[in-house]
Amino acid sequence: MRNLFLVCLLVLIPSQVLWAEDEEKAPPTISYYQIKPSLVANLAKGGKYIRCDIQLMTKDEAFLETLTLHGPAIRHALLMLLSEQDGKTLKSPDGKEALRKAALTEVKKILEEATGKDAVEALLFTTFFVQ
Repeated sequence: MRNLFLVCLLVLIPSQVLWAEDEEKAPPTISYYQIKPSLVANLAKGGKYIRCDIQLMTKDEAFLETLTLHGPAIRHALLMLLSEQDGKTLKSPDGKEALRKAALTEVKKILEEATGKDAVEALLFTTFFVQ
C-alpha cells in the first residue's frame, strides 16, 4: 500500500507542476507599428514609382516605443531600399516577397545597431502599388 502511495505521489506531483506552468504562460501579445505616412519612392527602373504602407509586428509591446524613437532611421533605410528596386520585378509575387524579406532584414539591422535588440517578428505590406 505504501508503494502504491509513493507511485501515485510521483505521478501526480510532476503533472500538477506542468499544469501550473501552462496556466502561467499567457499567449504573447502581438503589437503593430505602422510606418506613417505611406512610403513613396522613385524606382531605379521598370516603372516610375512605388507607394506602400508597412507595418512591423512585435510580440514585445514595450518595444513599440523603441520603434517610434528609431522610426526616422527605419523610414530612411526603407526609402533607400525601395528606390533601388526594379518595378517589373516588384509586380510579381516573388518580387514582392523578396522585397519584404530584404526590408525586414534592413529593419532588423538598423535596430540591432541602434539598440542591440531586435524584437521585430515580421514586416507586412498593407498597401503596395507600383506604377
